[in-house]
Amino acid sequence: MNNLLYKVDDRPPLITTTLLAAQHMLAALGGIIAVPLLVGAILKLPADQIVALVNAALLGSGIVTIIQCKGIGPVGIRLPCVMGTSFAFVGAAISIGFEHGVAGILGSSLAGSVVMIVGSFFMPQIRKLFPHQVTAVVVTMIGLSLVPVAVDWAAGGKAPGADYGAPANLGIALFVLAIVVALVQFGKGIISASAIVIGIAIGYAVCLGLGLVDFSSVQKAAVFALPQPLHFGMSFPPSGILAMALAYVVTMVETTGTFMALGAATETKMRGTLLKRGVLCDGVGSAFASTLGAPPMSTFAQNVGVISLTGVASRHVVALTGVMLALAGLFPVLGAVVVTIPQPVLGGAGLMMFAMILTAGVQMLGKVEHDKRTGLIIAVSIGCGLAVSVRPELLAKLPPFVNEIFGSGISTGAIMAVLLNLVLPNRPVEVHDDEEDVPQPLLVKDLEAV
Repeated sequence: MNNLLYKVDDRPPLITTTLLAAQHMLAALGGIIAVPLLVGAILKLPADQIVALVNAALLGSGIVTIIQCKGIGPVGIRLPCVMGTSFAFVGAAISIGFEHGVAGILGSSLAGSVVMIVGSFFMPQIRKLFPHQVTAVVVTMIGLSLVPVAVDWAAGGKAPGADYGAPANLGIALFVLAIVVALVQFGKGIISASAIVIGIAIGYAVCLGLGLVDFSSVQKAAVFALPQPLHFGMSFPPSGILAMALAYVVTMVETTGTFMALGAATETKMRGTLLKRGVLCDGVGSAFASTLGAPPMSTFAQNVGVISLTGVASRHVVALTGVMLALAGLFPVLGAVVVTIPQPVLGGAGLMMFAMILTAGVQMLGKVEHDKRTGLIIAVSIGCGLAVSVRPELLAKLPPFVNEIFGSGISTGAIMAVLLNLVLPNRPVEVHDDEEDVPQPLLVKDLEAV
């Protein structure tokens, strides 16, 4: 296995750290602002309220990212995790918002976060539900679920429209992809590690020259904006709290899988005690975000792809990403500049990043014991996960709570893998040592870092 360029506790030089932190920010920013934009648009909120939601989401993501990376007492996994607003909560948020407004969303989020906070104390037990074959399935499903996102970016936008799949969009995406591949393969040191941000910068420059960059968002953005805690107020409708609590349960499953992928990418033994600290930070961070006026937070899987691609696992790098995100929340004009990056540019880099997670999952699948039992677990869980990913309308006529639980291919694949591992006979017994609280190197080579 190739050694990591920078390990978890390494501190790269400042310029190197800044470039690497910018890569993580570029990978995460779109996802962070997408949730408040989507919820605000569907609820038909005034423009100033949507802006307040976006700023709060960026500031909250930045602060919670720093805590997750650096740790405060028992809170924070102390690994390179980027935190952001999660799409797992969108369905619940919209249904609550139509009836109780933004105040109901934030109050339900605050109350529902108790589920994740309490659940974090059972992570050593939950960890035992994720032996190697289950972990491999979850990591694979994370990659399979993220690759279509990059494909939509490369095509020009998520929803097919007049320009979706236009030759110009695909050409730009392929150009950026080729640059990233060349830099990773032939670059040395910081050039290889910064391949994503360099590729995006070159692609952005080309788009500028072609007149494909829209600066209208920059012109409308405020230069500075102070956070407005409790700006929307809070209410606590019982139905809303129940819906959010269910979403938090689903997010715990997805977050556990993301942490497993992160453990493989950073060469860290993912013990139950580490999972406990990470999930606790997700829960506490979501409670904190709701007081800022932001949707709930969760660990972003796409940033695991950045680590896998670059071989940079330093948590101090990602902590600086948190600082950048917080500044983007305080200085909306900074975030607006990043948003001007055309989606095909992000798609070219994103395809490489997200496919790296899929590659890690495939490598992990290759290392599990191959027998009929394991084959059934892998085939059924990935099949079910892909079913709801490629055909989400499959669940349209089922009760809403079913859609809430199984609407994500990651959660569906994880739940099926865990259940099959529990019910199929001849389950192997794995011993998990959770007494040691310090991250240790993996005992098996789960991932060959680039």
